[in-house]
Amino acid sequence: MANGQWYPPEWPERIRALAEGTLTPVAPRRAATVMLLKDTDSTPVVHMLRRRASMAFAGGAYAYPGGGVDPRDDDRQIRWAGPTRAWWASRLGVDETTAQAIVCAAVRETYEEAGVLLAGPTEDTVVGDTTGEEWEADRAALVARNLSFAEFLERRGLVLRSDLLGAWTRWITPEFEPRRYDTWFFVAALPEGQRTRNASTEADRTVWIRPADARDGYDKGDLLMMPPTIATLRQLGAYATAAEALAAAPGRDMTPVLAQARLEGGELVLSWPGHDEFTKHIPTGGASA
Repeated sequence: MANGQWYPPEWPERIRALAEGTLTPVAPRRAATVMLLKDTDSTPVVHMLRRRASMAFAGGAYAYPGGGVDPRDDDRQIRWAGPTRAWWASRLGVDETTAQAIVCAAVRETYEEAGVLLAGPTEDTVVGDTTGEEWEADRAALVARNLSFAEFLERRGLVLRSDLLGAWTRWITPEFEPRRYDTWFFVAALPEGQRTRNASTEADRTVWIRPADARDGYDKGDLLMMPPTIATLRQLGAYATAAEALAAAPGRDMTPVLAQARLEGGELVLSWPGHDEFTKHIPTGGASA
């Protein structure tokens, strides 16, 4: 393997079935993921987790904290700081209730998987240490879906700090995948006083790593990643601080990236628009290049 691109062995067969019209794409689930940054003396580092090898989707791959949207967060009114729901709806390309649910998912998943909470008692504060027993009980209830994020915020008297997030990019899982996600990627800075931990049951390792080092590990084939992960890591390399990355987020193009599969010259060609490095040429015999 020339690099660490996640490439399941069943893809060629599914791509051929899609091209031949015998595979019906499943509808993608809404999801959100967060590139959590913190500054060091030399460069920002990003929090990443390694998905357990036993996971059905992207097992063994490095990723950011993230997961599916909880429909219970669509329309329940919550205390909200930062840009309005209407602003977020325009930025994310959805309606206002969906925008709220997506932003809630980004904040909730960061708390569930990294123990970091982008919320506070007022519109200009953030909670401190969230490692106590009562916090952990609430986090576990969120993971189990016994508690919605809106209910959690209301119970705690917290304001969701949407101003601490920046919408970065949007990727949709290819149509030939059996598990599909329409994922909005966000960037955020680690709040002062909080610290990350491996709180995810889906990860066997977490790291703070320089984007350049993560990219090098991928290029050498040492770190397995999905295309949107390595693509965003390459983009983050342009920023000297977490604040710079956050400031750049509002100007980012949010047009969804969706892989395209086509038959061309006796081979299957898999490509991601705007990301030529991920193009795969698959001979009809099944081998990939």
